Amino acid sequence: MNAQTASQKIVAPRRRPSTVQRQWLSRGVGQPGGKLPLFDSYGQTINPQTIKACVREGWAEPWIHNPIEPDWLVCRLTDAGREVISAGKKSAKT
Repeated sequence: MNAQTASQKIVAPRRRPSTVQRQWLSRGVGQPGGKLPLFDSYGQTINPQTIKACVREGWAEPWIHNPIEPDWLVCRLTDAGREVISAGKKSAKT
C-alpha cells in the first residue's frame, strides 16, 4: 500500500431514506426546532427502527430526554435531514 492510498479517506455514499423514513422526516420540516413526531397520523408510535436508522444516517438527532417515558426517542430534524428531504422533492419534480 503506497502513501497516497493510505492517506485517502474512503467515504461510503449516503443512502436515500426509505418511503417511511422520508414521510417521518418530512413531518418535522414545519415544526418548531424541527421536532419529529412520536406518533403517525393514525396515533400509532413511530417504529423505533425507523427513528434509529434516521439518527444513524445523521438525518435526525436525539433532542429531549423524556423522564416520564424514557423509551420514547424524541428527536429533531438535522440540516442533513432537511437536505435529503429537499433533494427528494427536487428529484420527484424532474
